[in-house]
Amino acid sequence: MIVVALFVAFGLVCAIAAWFVLREAGRQSVTPTPPTYSLDEAYEWVVASVDRLVASTLTPDDVRAILARQVEFFTRQGVTQEGTAPNLATDVVIAESDTVGYIIDRCRADGLELLPEQVYPVVESQMAYLRAIGAVGPQRTA
Repeated sequence: MIVVALFVAFGLVCAIAAWFVLREAGRQSVTPTPPTYSLDEAYEWVVASVDRLVASTLTPDDVRAILARQVEFFTRQGVTQEGTAPNLATDVVIAESDTVGYIIDRCRADGLELLPEQVYPVVESQMAYLRAIGAVGPQRTA
């Protein structure tokens, strides 16, 4: 009798767990999970894709500083959001030159001297990463 009760209890627990899993899977198929930015993944993407000549002039800390300042700039512009926030109501366009200027100024304030020729390729590569994960739309042309 105890064995039967244990099997029934176990079956009930499995049925409840299956119900939760199926409900969550159905919810995610209707509303996909928003892209999640990872500084480590962005760093790996940039290191793999940036020109070797530019890469030879930057340390890993330089690249991480550029990536972090770019995200900081986006935050200051009001275009970053948490995964639970609603989508932005309008398109936001940020000039690459504004981003690079901000990064150079912020890095200089932190004691890191960078040239635009070093920053542009990293910024472009990170933008390609953001497009690849679906965090930003396609590049606009004038």
